[in-house]
Amino acid sequence: MAIRPYQNKLPTIGHKVYVDESAAVIGDVALGDDASVWPMCSVRGDVNLIRIGARSNIQDGTIVHVTYPHESIPGGHATVIGDDVTVGHQCILHGCTVESLCLIGMGSSILDGAVLRRGVFLGAGSLVTEGKELEGGYLWMGRPAKKVRALTAAEKAWFEYSAKHYVKLKNDYLK
Repeated sequence: MAIRPYQNKLPTIGHKVYVDESAAVIGDVALGDDASVWPMCSVRGDVNLIRIGARSNIQDGTIVHVTYPHESIPGGHATVIGDDVTVGHQCILHGCTVESLCLIGMGSSILDGAVLRRGVFLGAGSLVTEGKELEGGYLWMGRPAKKVRALTAAEKAWFEYSAKHYVKLKNDYLK
């Protein structure tokens, strides 16, 4: 596993976490129990903190980073990802908050200060602009992301199914 300190801050790794050997998890990062970080991901908590909740999965090629504190943003922006979140391949999550039970479609970007409330389904290739807040229970899509429609019961069930699937998959990799 490519887990490294930055300025004496070593990532905290929960129980039964999988971090692929080609991924980088650096600095002030905490990974919750059963979380997974897949090949070629960068989770870099160097100038602020990153928290990734239990059973959340960060898929191949995704970048998770933060914003440093400076004059116009005194605390900077940490990145906080809740429990049971699926982040698709090649996403960028930068200084944002993603609450529990969300699904982030492949190739999406979420920028500084943005907040995705519990139960957001963000369509592939979407862009969530700085400071934007997305209401849960809806499909959001586009560049910039716009509310498309309410989620169906089947779509809402997919959040938990996807998280459970990735827990099973990472357990296979840990064997």
